[in-house]
Amino acid sequence: MQATPNTSAPAAAGAAAHVNIAAYKFITFDDTEAMRPRFQDICAELGLKGTILLTPEGINMFLSGPRAAIDRYLAWLRGDARFADIEVKESYSAEQSHKRMLVKLKSEIITMRMPLIKPELGRAPSVDARTLKRWLDSGVDDAGKPVVMMETRNAFEVDVGTFENTLDYRIDKFTEFPAVAAAHKDELEGKTVVTFCTGGIRCEKAAIHMKEIGYDSVYQLDGGILKYFEEVGGAHYAGDCFVFDYRTALNPQLQPTETVQCFVCRAVVTPRQQLAPEYVYEVSCPHCHGGHGA
Repeated sequence: MQATPNTSAPAAAGAAAHVNIAAYKFITFDDTEAMRPRFQDICAELGLKGTILLTPEGINMFLSGPRAAIDRYLAWLRGDARFADIEVKESYSAEQSHKRMLVKLKSEIITMRMPLIKPELGRAPSVDARTLKRWLDSGVDDAGKPVVMMETRNAFEVDVGTFENTLDYRIDKFTEFPAVAAAHKDELEGKTVVTFCTGGIRCEKAAIHMKEIGYDSVYQLDGGILKYFEEVGGAHYAGDCFVFDYRTALNPQLQPTETVQCFVCRAVVTPRQQLAPEYVYEVSCPHCHGGHGA
């Protein structure tokens, strides 16, 4: 598959009414309770919708709103020195991608139950999208090692789309990843492993853990799949990318697709599956019809 740079993004930005941002940063954040009402107030003032997680290890957020509101929010956020350099991934939509605004306090940005992992003390090596595409074009990294892509997302997300020839261990939740990584370490010796996820959070934690248990050549995909789509399009990627909002999935041009989630069982339902008689909007889908869960 040839690279398809995301040249449609500027046009989409001009035509869309709302900007959707995804961002995170691992940093010591010990005043989350005091900051929560401030985040709630600014988002309410600006009419933003989405989810913000405030945790002792940092911040994670998915927000949607008009361009001016998003820019004002980011200016406010970056006024806090801890988040001055936070990087943001953008996509665009005709309506807000979330229906309500939540600011939550949690113990981890993404639950892994590995408390010794502190990304702020040193990130795992990362590879940017253009370099990764070049590696995948040739099959080896700059040192000549075979390159292997490794999923860190849940199985139902992977089913919507993933990199070609990727290692997919069919995990149901991220807390299963450490055991999977340990079980397959020996068979990946001598190869360069690139972990990836939607926006970079899970693959960053995953790569740090893998370095700690003895993987000698592991990278995270900087910015995840969404940044890869933004930089190089769909090269070496098959399908779409699942996202946790009403759009369900984005194609390599960062545009919403016809994929949906079942209202009843929350399984992903592809356009082809929506043609099946078992798919009845808000009633059933091929995964749960007749009482069978996804």
